[in-house]
Amino acid sequence: MSVRRHIPMSSPDLTNAEIAAVVQVLQTPFLSIGPQITAFEQAAAAYVGVRHAVGVNSGTSGLHLCVIAAGIKEGDLVITSPFSFIASANCILYERAIPVFVDVDPYTGNMDPALVAEAVEALTNDQRPTTSNRWLPPAIRNSQFAIRKLKAILPVHAFGQPADMDPILAVAHQHHLAIIEDACEAIGAEYKGRKAGTLGHAAVFAFYPNKQMTTGEGGMIVTDNEEWAKLFRSLRNQGRDTFDAWLNHTRLGYNYRLDEMSAALGLVQMQRIEELLAKREQVARWYNQRLADVESVEPPYIAPTTCMSWFVYVIRVKQPANRDEIMRRLAEVGIPSRPYFTPIHLQPFYRERFGYQRGDFPITEYLGDVCLALPFSGVMTETQVDQVCVALQRALWY
Repeated sequence: MSVRRHIPMSSPDLTNAEIAAVVQVLQTPFLSIGPQITAFEQAAAAYVGVRHAVGVNSGTSGLHLCVIAAGIKEGDLVITSPFSFIASANCILYERAIPVFVDVDPYTGNMDPALVAEAVEALTNDQRPTTSNRWLPPAIRNSQFAIRKLKAILPVHAFGQPADMDPILAVAHQHHLAIIEDACEAIGAEYKGRKAGTLGHAAVFAFYPNKQMTTGEGGMIVTDNEEWAKLFRSLRNQGRDTFDAWLNHTRLGYNYRLDEMSAALGLVQMQRIEELLAKREQVARWYNQRLADVESVEPPYIAPTTCMSWFVYVIRVKQPANRDEIMRRLAEVGIPSRPYFTPIHLQPFYRERFGYQRGDFPITEYLGDVCLALPFSGVMTETQVDQVCVALQRALWY
């Protein structure tokens, strides 16, 4: 039996309790919005420490609804990170707004707060042609494109580690900008003792099968803003408000509902969340111990202001070793690994639409070249971690 079968890239941590909860839903008449979603939302809100939680069918859907709630419209600008999963920028494009990228901190891979402040000052300056062009996508600099105004900042908590939020929050408050946290990889993470999801106007968690907890597919928006929460509930359900009769719709909405089966699964996972996070932290600790003295490997960096929620285990392959060659050698012995992330601005669609090219965000591009995600989940055993680390060292010494 091959190593690949024993060590998948990721695995959900499921028990008989999750299976029983889903089966129970199948034996009830509630398959759409029902009691399981309500209970899951209440549990999520209590865990994060917010007033409202709204279940949706993906983290991407949740981010899209946050963009709408923030009043972001065609031509508006939103500052975000180019070092992320592509959905954090795509959700801005859904409303025909413009993602404005700033480069990232070389240690955490999260948005550089100093660059965020520079971009905000430039983009809110009335002398836009001379002060803001360097921050705009190349294809729309000096163009006739109808640019409206800077509306929001969308920080991404990459790898499960919160961005350095206090300086970002300060500049956002000064300029009356909305803060939308992409916490899709960071449930349970903390920044200076405050949970991810409580730092902005709204935040989104995602529950894909490789996440810290899963609903199969699904996500959760959290906020303290009651009006936003009401809007999220309407928008996710084809624009129906609570007072609307059957098939009556107040506004343009979407089919972004989280179903009852997914919610039942998520409710059990939420009840186990501390266990799930602790198991992943143990696996990360095993990796850290075994890779601490490997010369060509830089383990994940944890900022002193954060408490990591381990979503992935991402190392950096240092020169003269080559990340892609190491991936190939690992694959030859049945160990999966992945580059993490491919910079958003270098994705074909963003190159074509906005004119980006290599060199625009050097730190993001460096991280995109050297970061390597190793197999990781809460159900990995110490023996499996040993197998991966031995294979990695052999690949480096090849």
